[in-house]
Amino acid sequence: MNDNPQREHYLNIHDEYSAHYYDATSMRYRKHFIYSYLFKNLDLNDFEVADLASGIGANSMALLELFPHAKVTGYDISPAACREYRKNLERPAFEIDLSKPYLEAVSKYDVVIIIGGLHHCVADLKTTLENIAKMLKPEGRLLMFEPNKDFFLERLRKLWYEKDSYFEENSEEALSHKEILALTEGNFDVKFLKYIGGPAYFLILNSMIFRIPLGLKKWISPPLMLLEYLYLLLPGSVFFPAFIAQWQRLR
Repeated sequence: MNDNPQREHYLNIHDEYSAHYYDATSMRYRKHFIYSYLFKNLDLNDFEVADLASGIGANSMALLELFPHAKVTGYDISPAACREYRKNLERPAFEIDLSKPYLEAVSKYDVVIIIGGLHHCVADLKTTLENIAKMLKPEGRLLMFEPNKDFFLERLRKLWYEKDSYFEENSEEALSHKEILALTEGNFDVKFLKYIGGPAYFLILNSMIFRIPLGLKKWISPPLMLLEYLYLLLPGSVFFPAFIAQWQRLR
């Protein structure tokens, strides 16, 4: 019997989620505002890369456009997503619940990426981070993009999680970068940290949540993308709903 409500929830919204989060406008947002920071100063060619919470493989495909010789493997809680990943990339993908102990994870990967997946593992974040550490080779990199708990509208976001059927409020929540780093107990060192998220983050990347029709996104995207660049000039962390981090495994 499956005891992770996130798995059932994701299975229910898989098709709609994929349509909104991986359409052309959302992928353009990812290219300009996520991947540019996530892979900053890195060359992943010839590296073994694990894409956790990989979905249908859109992030892996974007990674391979940037680093065509990277060796990418997908991991997701959804068997349907794993099947699509294998079909789309002709590369392996494995079903996994990251919040459960994963005995096979033994220092295999140079890089692990997780884009919007860690905050779905709050049922046991410590075990999840331990699994990721085990998957990485010594000095390997963990690259993540996650919602920011220190955002000044966090209380509103929590209320939205409770009321909106697109969320499973009991097993997902925004993350504090400082708090999750402390959970690793010195296993990781921070190499890069950037807080992001403005108008395009909400209305383009998260169009499903805001019920923005897919056909409308291409028309509103250009001005929102320009506003996004300007919004990112703000200082600090409290104005931003998400963060991007590069960590390095120390032991």
